[in-house]
Amino acid sequence: MLYSTSSAWRSAQHRSVLVYGMSGLGKTHMSNLLRASGSWFHYSIDYRIGTRYMGEYIADNAKAEAMKVPFLRDLLMSDSIYIGSNITFDNLSPVATYLGKPGNPDQGGLPMEEYARRQEQFRLAEIAALRDTARFARRAEALYGYPNFICDTGGSICEWVDPENDDDPLMRELSESCLMIWIRGDDAHTEELVRRFDRAPKPMAYQPEFLLRCWQEYLKETGSAEDAVDPDAFVRWTYARALAHRQPRYEAMARWGVTVTADEVAALASDQDFEDLIARAIDRA
Repeated sequence: MLYSTSSAWRSAQHRSVLVYGMSGLGKTHMSNLLRASGSWFHYSIDYRIGTRYMGEYIADNAKAEAMKVPFLRDLLMSDSIYIGSNITFDNLSPVATYLGKPGNPDQGGLPMEEYARRQEQFRLAEIAALRDTARFARRAEALYGYPNFICDTGGSICEWVDPENDDDPLMRELSESCLMIWIRGDDAHTEELVRRFDRAPKPMAYQPEFLLRCWQEYLKETGSAEDAVDPDAFVRWTYARALAHRQPRYEAMARWGVTVTADEVAALASDQDFEDLIARAIDRA
């Protein structure tokens, strides 16, 4: 680990961490808390994806929809209006909207071929954004003078690595520049995440093999044609399976760093609380 002992962590003049885990367990709460302290640079993987690696895809998709409306088409063709996404740390919905959901186009669904294409775009974008981590950690200090750095990852980081492989290039690269921190939830947290998702199903990124397996199983179980699938029903059906699929992958990643619980993260009220929590986690590891 980047900090082999709690005393090394506490005495470090420059701290660099990467936090990962299921979406909804406190990554953004932790990151916002540290950013608000004034001494931590917050590097959001999803923000980087939306602004650097998928911004053009998102804008072009919006323009394609606008071109279907004669009034807007004329304005676009004459360069009279500008269309772009307004992504912020607190509003990453343009990325999710672009990813979309597969199924019936009358219900906002995408054909599976197009959906899979966008999934692949996201996979490449997230890997590229993760590989920017070390550069942004250096940039945060050199350009802005931040002594500390936190990388706030998306829930799908576990899909693109082989954490049980000691030579996985992405895991090695990230762990050499950051202390890896897993936020672990329990069964109660998982049940709450499923309930929350059921109320408001959102687009997700999936490992290609997992997505194909779920899609085929769903079509077989429901007897639906591909273009008749209710997009929300499919992602609801898939969500709990996705959590179960990711859990062992997160657990395997944990050996590259330290583990904290979602309850411990929820109790954080200051950057000093965070420093103390990570010191305890290092001692536990």
